[in-house]
Amino acid sequence: MSASTAALQRVGQSLWLDNITRGMLDDGTLARYIRDLHVTGLTSNPSIYNAAVKDTSFYDGALAALGARGLAAEEAFFEIAIQDLQRAADLFRPVYDRTSGIDGWVSLEVSPRLAYDTAATLAQAKALHARAGRPNLFIKIPGTPEGLPAIQEAIFAGVPVNVTLLFTREQYLAAAEAYLRGIERRIEAGLSPRVCSVASLFISRWDGATAKTLPPELVNRLGIAVGELSYQAYRDLLASDRFERLCNFGAVPQRLLFASTGTKDPKASESLYIDALAAPNSINTMPEKTLHAFAEGGRVAATLSAGGGLADSTIFAIERAGVDVAALGAKLQKDGAEAFVKSWDELLGVIEAKSRVVAGG
Repeated sequence: MSASTAALQRVGQSLWLDNITRGMLDDGTLARYIRDLHVTGLTSNPSIYNAAVKDTSFYDGALAALGARGLAAEEAFFEIAIQDLQRAADLFRPVYDRTSGIDGWVSLEVSPRLAYDTAATLAQAKALHARAGRPNLFIKIPGTPEGLPAIQEAIFAGVPVNVTLLFTREQYLAAAEAYLRGIERRIEAGLSPRVCSVASLFISRWDGATAKTLPPELVNRLGIAVGELSYQAYRDLLASDRFERLCNFGAVPQRLLFASTGTKDPKASESLYIDALAAPNSINTMPEKTLHAFAEGGRVAATLSAGGGLADSTIFAIERAGVDVAALGAKLQKDGAEAFVKSWDELLGVIEAKSRVVAGG
């Protein structure tokens, strides 16, 4: 058992794993993380599966069988991913039940190629959630301008959503608005308002994008500052009259999730963003390397509060140093969507190539 991960749990922050492979399901690694490292959920994305399919043999047998059935690469991917995530969801089901659905979730992403197609995103989100057949499975939808209407419609349809690719406080608030409006429409229609959601704010890419342009004293501080400002906005929203009214009908918060929390700077602590962003009623999803680093030597020295900190002064100093934070946030979201499309295309190419090889081998 890890004292560090236990301390994070006592703060009130859920620790999720930003990874999944069939290997960690088969050999008991994920079950051990749940038991010993207080992991209570996980996230996946096209980049994670691209590496897992390309660099391991875990999926060779499944790909051979799916290829023999004549499945196209995208359909084969969703088949293997849903199988994995169903198994993971079952491992987390006791957490989900114990917390009345607040924790214990896994996530499956819609095709990144749909990031700018509202109707197609919604259709695939509904189909994938129904196909997975697990109450504790989120469908990941990008929080792009085109994704926001799909998020609202998915929530209204009762599909739990992990809003991904959020970088700024303003992008987070737009995602929160889509969630709230979906819940309000359910109440107006006489439906249950209890549809869960998380809003995933990406942290480390801010610092990767500015490391070469900022003076040393400001390096690796922008991601944390954006996280602090977004957390303040999140807590303000939870305390608002609007959300309190929804709570009276039985609504639950769309929880803020800190994502992309593995450090990009080799000179920085591997658990930099875990130590700095410990916060009640939030989630931190982290790569395996970061999980191990935090479990072995992380510390929760302080927690974020709802109303303060040095975030505003940090961002002011960074903007004076020449960084247009708002413009960079928009660029990071656009670049992130494009990177996921690239990983998606590579993943489908790897599936096609491997399917041919294992079928002939």
